[in-house]
Amino acid sequence: MAETHRIISIELDEKTVLWRNADVEQERRVAIFDLLEGNSFHPLGLGHEGPYRLLLRVEDGRLAMDIADPERRPLGTILLGLAPFRRIIREYFAICESYYKAIRQASPSAIETIDMARRAIHNEAAQLLLERLDGKVELDFDTARRLFTLICVLHIRQ
Repeated sequence: MAETHRIISIELDEKTVLWRNADVEQERRVAIFDLLEGNSFHPLGLGHEGPYRLLLRVEDGRLAMDIADPERRPLGTILLGLAPFRRIIREYFAICESYYKAIRQASPSAIETIDMARRAIHNEAAQLLLERLDGKVELDFDTARRLFTLICVLHIRQ
């Protein structure tokens, strides 16, 4: 059963992603790789046991999770308001920027301190995502963390 309740393919709507630097692109690649290597994802009420293909996009200020079966037949879309995530996304971007700068010029202890703060914000965001998806999707904490990373990639606008 666990093999069916999982994501086998994930894509970001490239029309939504306007800009990425090398650091962000690396985060995206790692999040997708790790997500596909191990995840637990079970949308409720679709009448399908999985596995699933997932397309993430932003539409009218909401996260749209387009879910399809392995043959790309649409199963449904989950819409999630993003307003509750705005503060934490801003904080995450700020701490990531500090982290990327620190990697290039700070001491190992400074890097470790910033990384601990970055992980704490990431964990808080994953918990919020789990709460917001409650009753819509059953997923584990690691899957929520990786999905949050991808949600952040969709929000880069510079």
